[in-house]
Amino acid sequence: MAYRNWIATATLAAGLGMLAAGAQAFAESKYPDWKGKWDRQSGVRPIWVQPGDKAPLTPEYQAIFDWNVADQKTGGMGTEPSWMCLPPGMPRIMNVFEPMEIVITPATTYILLSHIHDNRRIHTDGRDFPSEIEPTFKGYSIGRWIDTDGDGRYDALEVETRFMKGPRAYDTSGLPLHSDNRTIVKERISLDKNDRMVMVNEITTIDDALTHPWTVIKKYVRSPDPRPNWIEETCPENNPHVRIQNDNYFVGADGLLMPAKKDQKPPDMKYFNQPQK
Repeated sequence: MAYRNWIATATLAAGLGMLAAGAQAFAESKYPDWKGKWDRQSGVRPIWVQPGDKAPLTPEYQAIFDWNVADQKTGGMGTEPSWMCLPPGMPRIMNVFEPMEIVITPATTYILLSHIHDNRRIHTDGRDFPSEIEPTFKGYSIGRWIDTDGDGRYDALEVETRFMKGPRAYDTSGLPLHSDNRTIVKERISLDKNDRMVMVNEITTIDDALTHPWTVIKKYVRSPDPRPNWIEETCPENNPHVRIQNDNYFVGADGLLMPAKKDQKPPDMKYFNQPQK
């Protein structure tokens, strides 16, 4: 019996030792304080091209975007896919159209947004990109923590994301990414050196719809509330948009199907109101 008690005690001690080692392995003080609720800057719309700027699209994709803009002006959706409740994907997630939370662990940094499956995993355990993987809208992200000022504490996260699938657009304008889905997105995320309540994300998109790599700066503001309220956001709930035969229609308040465009023809109703034989 004494031998059994010794074994049990040794096993418990070993288990506690492993837990202590694991806790010690994650030295929280080595990582930046990114806790809290982050939102886009007040008054800044969640769009990729700010007023006065222009996307460096190739002539082919500029023509696609021009068609998209014209279609949206008539009530259509153009090349913007999220009205069908498809996930926005990368890099659009980082528009932060809903409040964002960042959870840091040694192996993975999680970016959490309550919307349409927008949560991201950024692997920081030293792995490389897999040789084969099923593409997703948000892609596969690998990150590397860096200490830019040599004080022994990480202050920036560099991220590269690959293996995205489409259709994707940068925002609700329908600004398109290439249909070959060979997009690569590189980010450098850090706090503003003059204001720790502001986060800066330098995002570079490499895509065959662009004439050259395109860098934009996104800024997010931390809520001063230490216990913020997190609101759930789901796209399918109360979504009035309907896609029929590759065209978009609208469900009115009375529950009846409505046209989305002027003089839009109704969908083919051949399976309804068929004459009795």
